[in-house]
Amino acid sequence: MADPTGRDAVAAVWRIESARVVGGLARYTGDFALAEDLAQEAFAEALVTWPREGVPRNPAGWLLTVGRRRAIDAFRRRATRDDRYLALARELGEGEAATGGAPAQDDGAQPLWDPDRIDDDVLALMFVACHPLLSRSAQVALTLRVVGGLTSDEIARAFLVPTATVQARITRAKKTLAAANVPFEVPSAAERGARVAAVLNVVYVIFTEGSSATTGAELIRLDLAAEAQRLARVLARLVPGEPEVHGLLALLELTAARFPARTDASGRPVLLEHQDRARWDRAAIGRGRAALERAARSGRGLGAYGLQAAIAECHAVAESVAATDWERVVVLYEALGRLAPSPIVDLNRAVAVSMARGPAAALEIVDGLGAAAALANSHLLPSVRGELLARLGRAGQARTEYERAIALCGNDQERAVLRGKLTDLPA
Repeated sequence: MADPTGRDAVAAVWRIESARVVGGLARYTGDFALAEDLAQEAFAEALVTWPREGVPRNPAGWLLTVGRRRAIDAFRRRATRDDRYLALARELGEGEAATGGAPAQDDGAQPLWDPDRIDDDVLALMFVACHPLLSRSAQVALTLRVVGGLTSDEIARAFLVPTATVQARITRAKKTLAAANVPFEVPSAAERGARVAAVLNVVYVIFTEGSSATTGAELIRLDLAAEAQRLARVLARLVPGEPEVHGLLALLELTAARFPARTDASGRPVLLEHQDRARWDRAAIGRGRAALERAARSGRGLGAYGLQAAIAECHAVAESVAATDWERVVVLYEALGRLAPSPIVDLNRAVAVSMARGPAAALEIVDGLGAAAALANSHLLPSVRGELLARLGRAGQARTEYERAIALCGNDQERAVLRGKLTDLPA
């Protein structure tokens, strides 16, 4: 009997299992780009077969079987009867290798990869997608595609770029990896530290864009932020011995905990001092604090993500803005600035200093950031400077800074908040 939900099942399995299927095919073929194409072909065949014949008992196994058969077809088309093809043919068996079409239902129930290698396959997939040879935009697109299971259309909508741009980035990335003959493997222990840092950074970039959208009509893109959280949880399971993995997960959980209170019913931003803390997600706060504690137990001290998570924890446990331990926040930002120097870190430190020691002390820090190239085209510097000037009673100068911030801001909701501050200034 045909399964009317077959197409829905295909979409669900793609979302959940695509990384494992691509990883398993990459390990069998030794070709990352080919494996991604084979997985797409297998899912396309499932779209035709499952609604008609029903969903197999082991959907991922069914898909892997189809993908492996397509691999043999690809090798045949290339007329390369090398050792790789012979090994695949022997492994599948002559009867299966000679048969076309979808596998029988019973085939899908058989384990077609070593279950102990599944985590290694997904981890290797993340390392390949975040390879240093690729640009940051390509790393993000490829990670969301092959590890996150997002379509090109979904990635394009998330980052407000044309679908063709995303497809071009993914195609170029795959060609780059193939040309460089990048192996599909988990890096050696000597290389893993630097490569884990690249993977963490990509996940962080994805979450940052989701939590504070740089452009568009929405302040928060919950789907993108949630995908980054999912990837961080996967990493925490795959690389449990890396403290910064848990530090990043803690940061994402503690930051996302405030999402329910960060916007009002119309989607406009609600500033921290006006947020209803009863709406903060206490379960997420608990998960974040547990991850932060695990990062701290390593004995190596908190890294950059762990320090940011510790700052987020200061906000999460405070009953109000006034009750926040701002001096501790300042100290944590100072430590973060030494570990990972950045004008953005200094700007955030200035905000904390303004709360702990007053706006005059903070303005000295902000004025010293005026020449920072990283902030030249950002609305953040003039918006913070405008806030400090307004608190000091220098309304005319504050007006100039707010107007500049509005001109530079690309997000509609943030612009509305800045206009409100501009309007509230004394004449």
